[in-house]
Amino acid sequence: MLHGGPGAPGSVTSLAGDLSSGFRVLEPLQRRSGDVRLTVQRHVDDLAAVAPEQAAFVGWSWGAMLALSFAAQHPDRIRSLALVGCGTYNEAARAAYEKTMAERVGNEDRARIGELWRNFDTATATAERDGLLSELGRVYERVQSFDLISDDDQVESDARGYEETWADVLRLQREGVEPAAFSAIEGPVLMLHGDDDPHPGLMILDSLRRHIPHMDYVGLDRCGHRPWLERQARKTFLEVLREWLSGATA
Repeated sequence: MLHGGPGAPGSVTSLAGDLSSGFRVLEPLQRRSGDVRLTVQRHVDDLAAVAPEQAAFVGWSWGAMLALSFAAQHPDRIRSLALVGCGTYNEAARAAYEKTMAERVGNEDRARIGELWRNFDTATATAERDGLLSELGRVYERVQSFDLISDDDQVESDARGYEETWADVLRLQREGVEPAAFSAIEGPVLMLHGDDDPHPGLMILDSLRRHIPHMDYVGLDRCGHRPWLERQARKTFLEVLREWLSGATA
C-alpha cells in the first residue's frame, strides 16, 4: 500500500485496514524531508529496500504514480498494480483538473483555500507549513469527494517533502522520462478511478495506455478521489479491488 501526497503519510491507512482481513498488507511510510533531497528516484530506491521480492502494489493518488515509477525500474518484482485515483501526466490533464476544481469549489472554500495558500507561501517554520498543508488537504478532500464518509486517517503532512518530490515529478514529465519509461511494465495493471474525481480519469488513462497498452480501467459511479471512503462507491470499489488482488496473489 503506497500513500498519497507527496508528503501525506497515513492517507491510505484505513484502506490498508479494509484489506487486512483477507491479505497480508505492508504499509511503508515514505521518507520525510531531511538531509537528503527527496526525488522520485529516492522514493523508488527506498521502496526497493523494503518491498518483498514479489508483491501486488496498491497505490493511491501520488502513491499510484510512485507504484508506476517503481514498476518501470523493477518489473520483475511486480505481481500486479492497482492504481487508485492516479495523478496526472501532462499539462492538459492538470488544466482539466484545475477547471473542474474551480467550477466545483464554493465561495467559502475558495476564500479559505486562497487564505491558506497565502499563509503557506509566507510561512517559514516547518511545523506551521506542515499544518497549513494538512488543512489544505482537508479542504481539497471535501471538494474532490462526492459523498464522503468520515475520514479517520491521521496524515502527518510534510510540506517540504511535498515540494521537493512534486517538483521532481514535473521535471521527469517535462524531460519526457515519464510516462515513457512505463513501457517496461509487463505485469497486470488496473486503474480504478471515481467518475466524479476532478482528476480526469479518462485523460490520465489515455496518457498511460500509450505506454501500458494492457492496462485495464474501472470507472466508479458517484465516486470522488478516495473510493474506499465514498458512501455510494465503497462496496463496489472494495469488491473489485479484492477480486483483482485475489487473482494477483493466487
